[in-house]
Amino acid sequence: MKKNRAFLKWAGGKYPLLDDIGRHLPKGECLIEPFVGAGSVFLNTSFSRYILADINSDLISLYNIVKDSPDDYVHHARALFAPETNQSEVYYRLREEFNQCQEPFRRALLFLYLNRHGYNGLCRYNLRGEFNVPFGRYKKPYFPEAELYHFAEKAQNAFFYCESYAESMARADANSVVYCDPPYAPLSATANFTAYHTNSFSLEQQAHLAAIAENLVQNRIPVLISNHDTLLTREWYSQAKLHVVKVRRSISSNGGTRKKVDELLALYRPAPL
Repeated sequence: MKKNRAFLKWAGGKYPLLDDIGRHLPKGECLIEPFVGAGSVFLNTSFSRYILADINSDLISLYNIVKDSPDDYVHHARALFAPETNQSEVYYRLREEFNQCQEPFRRALLFLYLNRHGYNGLCRYNLRGEFNVPFGRYKKPYFPEAELYHFAEKAQNAFFYCESYAESMARADANSVVYCDPPYAPLSATANFTAYHTNSFSLEQQAHLAAIAENLVQNRIPVLISNHDTLLTREWYSQAKLHVVKVRRSISSNGGTRKKVDELLALYRPAPL
């Protein structure tokens, strides 16, 4: 079956893992994703409704705008994908505009522009909350028109919230399934690429997430979590059934060394009645 791509580029996006996730994700009526990111799992599953959350307010605002005004959004966004906007001085001028912009629609347009023209599709902010990804130098950045329309159509059955993982997991009821894709635990003390937003995800939060999953499964709500396969993650997810999957990942800062890394899918499934 053809897989649907997200309209955003996203570090750690789940597109390569979709088959594995699909194999282990329990069935249910509502899928809750507390770390929606680019939305690959949402776009490639068939629940009747979705609760999709992230702490990145730019991301959630963009999703609500695409959901409510796809034609208007596509029309205005297309203008930012011209040869004359694919130049470093224009990029830095638009990045500066984005960082000062308070108007949600314009900010959402610039967010997509920066995502597709910036380096490696990274989403990174400094401590002042300013987007600071450098220019990507791509020959011809792709304008994801079909992906935007597909997202807008599927989003009619979704609700988007800017909130913490604990808040969105608290929305789960007996008809829910929860899929968590937190910023990954570091493979080593130096390999800490978790600060994709100004609030980076601490080891305490990783352990807290596992504790919430244990509580939910006791209330008969299944939870699937993806993360690196490390001693720590195995300790956090000791109450789950662990599935190991191999993923090709760029694991050095220069992106030149891509090797297969073991990842875990930790499934908390309620015991049969």
